[in-house]
Amino acid sequence: MVDDAGVDRVLLTDHVVMGEHLDRYPFGDFHFQPDVPWLEPMSTIAAIAAVTRRVRMSTKILIAPLRPAPLLAKKLATIDQLSQGRVEIGVATGWQREEYDASGIDWSQRGQLLTDTLAACRALWASSPATFRSASFSFENIWCEPKPFQDRLPIWIAGAPHRRTLDRLVTVGDGWIPPAYADLDSFTHDAAIVRDAWARAEREDAVQIQGDLDVVLGVAGRPDISASLTAGVPQLLDAGATTVNVVLPLFVGRLERAPAFLDELMSCWDELTGEVGSGD
Repeated sequence: MVDDAGVDRVLLTDHVVMGEHLDRYPFGDFHFQPDVPWLEPMSTIAAIAAVTRRVRMSTKILIAPLRPAPLLAKKLATIDQLSQGRVEIGVATGWQREEYDASGIDWSQRGQLLTDTLAACRALWASSPATFRSASFSFENIWCEPKPFQDRLPIWIAGAPHRRTLDRLVTVGDGWIPPAYADLDSFTHDAAIVRDAWARAEREDAVQIQGDLDVVLGVAGRPDISASLTAGVPQLLDAGATTVNVVLPLFVGRLERAPAFLDELMSCWDELTGEVGSGD
């Protein structure tokens, strides 16, 4: 379905377990109850890869510190091989302490563990045998095969552009995911900070930046995808976005309506751009 619709990238969100303190969600109201089934994203990506041929697959976000680095590197490399290079990963520490407590992982060390996990994955995806030392864990002279199909498996770093986020981005990352539900002014300001940090790091490639499309309501107060694209895409691109995400649940209440919505989405996108474009 997504291949035929022309979608470029499918993004999946991660929760290993859910706690009861949903009021601690830092981006406003959390719109799901604890008993909502959250499919494990890497398993789901593997299933999607098996029935698609073109679309890329990523996470937004994967709580990487909840996975041991060698296992994370192995799973991502395996899926990237099976999909012939269509895997990406967006990462952050997450916001629920309960997920760390249930996994026996120190919540206070989540930032350092995220940094070390990503660096270890990069080491394991490089030449073998791999040796890595960090504050969180170390290993020496180990093989993690196969390597990813891609020469460089893309990593998206999520979060406000604080020093540690920027350090992760310019050291091991390829793109930036802004905080959820950021308004346009905040997005524009933060994207400029990200681009400046990228330039100072003298990375040879261009930083990638995700922007989420806001909903514009139309007739009877229903989401209007055409109006949303027309209003949002030019602003996001001007603000620094290199890719535009359409959050499906904001536009489609039931899954069975997704095929018709995707047809409408791509028709409106083609009309907006004047040609077949790329929209996530």
